[in-house]
Amino acid sequence: MRFMILMTTLALGWSIPAIAVATPFPSNAAEMLDVCQSEIGKAETRNRLPKHLLRAISHAESGRWHKGKQEIIAWPWTVYAEGRGRYLANKAAAIDEVQKLKAKGVSNIDVGCMQINLHFHPKAFENLDAALDPARNTRYAAELLKSLHSESRSWNMAVAHYHSRTQKYNIPYKQKVLKFWRAERRKDTDARMADARKTYRDKQAHLAARKKEASLRRFTQNKTPVKLADAGPS
Repeated sequence: MRFMILMTTLALGWSIPAIAVATPFPSNAAEMLDVCQSEIGKAETRNRLPKHLLRAISHAESGRWHKGKQEIIAWPWTVYAEGRGRYLANKAAAIDEVQKLKAKGVSNIDVGCMQINLHFHPKAFENLDAALDPARNTRYAAELLKSLHSESRSWNMAVAHYHSRTQKYNIPYKQKVLKFWRAERRKDTDARMADARKTYRDKQAHLAARKKEASLRRFTQNKTPVKLADAGPS
């Protein structure tokens, strides 16, 4: 039993979920697109995690490609079981899906932004409503990742063990997450560089405007008025 626990405890599913491309977003998706990202940012800050690492994990876990935004979006109502992901329209639909799976005898089920496995983490949430709450789901994932880092003192190993203790499962998963993490950090760097360039251009434009204003002022001050000679007697 201890051997099995070492192999499987803290695992969040045995296969790496593929990013859904063809599945369309529901009609109400606009209001939910940033829910996972927002809660993930709070959880990273609260637990002092490396910036965007939890977001990278969410992309590997519940990420979907959004054609309009041209980026991967972590979807809060994701349910993964029986080798496939289900991207539901809302929390109620996700809860209903999990209940149907459990009724069929399926217990290895991942849910939410961070795809917490209900079988390997039976005490993580008091009910399905809590498990599929984006804030609770991401908070638990952040605390789990932090505890895994405390074990190994390595964020790379923490990411690997977040998925599985078994190397043949966790190595490709870790590589996938690290690829997402590099992409997120690159976006951050590009955004900072773009801001710096804009600040420089704005400063240069401001200096040019001041120079022009000063030049016009000097020209006005130094201009000698021309007096017309008085007309003599005719």
